[in-house]
Amino acid sequence: RIFHSLFVVILVFSTYSCNSQHKKPTMKEHKYTNELINETSPYLLQHAYNPVNWHPWNTKTLNKAKAEGKLLLISIGYSACHWCHVMEHESFEDKEVAKIMNDNFICIKVDREERPDIDQIYMTAVQLMNNRGGWPLNCIALPNGKPFWGGTYFQKENWKKQILEMTNIYKTDRKKVIEFANKLANGIQQVETISRNTEVVEFNWEDLHNMVSPWSERFDNTEGGTNGSPKFPMPNAYNFLLRYSHLSNNKEIEYHVELTLNKMAFGGIYDQIGGGFARYSTDKFWKVPHFEKMLYDNGQLVSLYSE
Repeated sequence: RIFHSLFVVILVFSTYSCNSQHKKPTMKEHKYTNELINETSPYLLQHAYNPVNWHPWNTKTLNKAKAEGKLLLISIGYSACHWCHVMEHESFEDKEVAKIMNDNFICIKVDREERPDIDQIYMTAVQLMNNRGGWPLNCIALPNGKPFWGGTYFQKENWKKQILEMTNIYKTDRKKVIEFANKLANGIQQVETISRNTEVVEFNWEDLHNMVSPWSERFDNTEGGTNGSPKFPMPNAYNFLLRYSHLSNNKEIEYHVELTLNKMAFGGIYDQIGGGFARYSTDKFWKVPHFEKMLYDNGQLVSLYSE
């Protein structure tokens, strides 16, 4: 009876399996497909069905921009980036926005985890122009790749306004745009250049005190971290403060570091189930984490907590 029952079960499952093979698979049909469809990066593939005619960063794309004399619109992000997803949904999936982008630019998508070299160049440019940076990172550049405008996340209407303004400025005052792009390119090169210091440099405690003193005025000695929100773990900064407090026997700084690390460890920024720290806290209490976990943050935090 046992063997007979097993035989019936196997026969039923075999019949079901054979019948299922004859069913046609249902595949999601996409209205738009761009050149990112041939890429392997999860982030680039995420944008493969946008109405924006995205291109990957390669020689073919750059030569196309030079041949057509069109500006480059370079958008950089990574698959775990929350605001990258938001901007894609709001702007890059929108047909009206896509038409503006496609008509005026050669649009390039870059995965910063795949091409950190490209990310570094355009991040430096945006930081020089705006004194701040982040992702998604969006730049407009000359056909030769030299940037002259950039920023991070833009809401849909603001994005349309900004890129149309840059297009008009390039058409009406091209010489001025090229001059600015050349100056910015020189600035990027200077940032990357480290010159040898031949002078004798003497560091003393006064230099360190003068640096830490104004810094400590921004400490949140109730919830840890800096005043206000958002709050980032900043492992390098707290590793420095930990060593400084120990070597200078500064108990106030030591208290601030320990308070911050305790608040982080017992707050929402730490994943109590899966482990690891989120990128940052959106509130001043370390309670509401901002989605992604970065390996380089967590690696440094392991060292910091161990110290």
